[in-house]
Amino acid sequence: MGRDRHEDYLSGVSVGLRERLEMIQKLVEETIPEAQHCIGYRMPAFRAERIFIYFASFRNHIGVYPPVTKDLSLIQELARYRGPKGNLSFPHREDLPTELLVRVIRALHREYG
Repeated sequence: MGRDRHEDYLSGVSVGLRERLEMIQKLVEETIPEAQHCIGYRMPAFRAERIFIYFASFRNHIGVYPPVTKDLSLIQELARYRGPKGNLSFPHREDLPTELLVRVIRALHREYG
């Protein structure tokens, strides 16, 4: 059921942006294989015991939520992507930093999963 709901969201996104979102989806699936697809706040999300990551496409960026709050060295590395509340914004004009995203996925799973 969750996978279908992700597909519903992804089907409404342009092809180029959909590929970026699918990359994040694949990174979560590979990094946390036990994570389940779900929807939260009308965005694709993944849960373990609880939802630990949401992601969505916006006009100028891909947003990743909630913020990493406990890994201080990772927070410093994420500084250029962090908004005022700590949520992450990855501009469409830049490649996604996949290695950094894997670290974010692990951190969010530890914090919220």
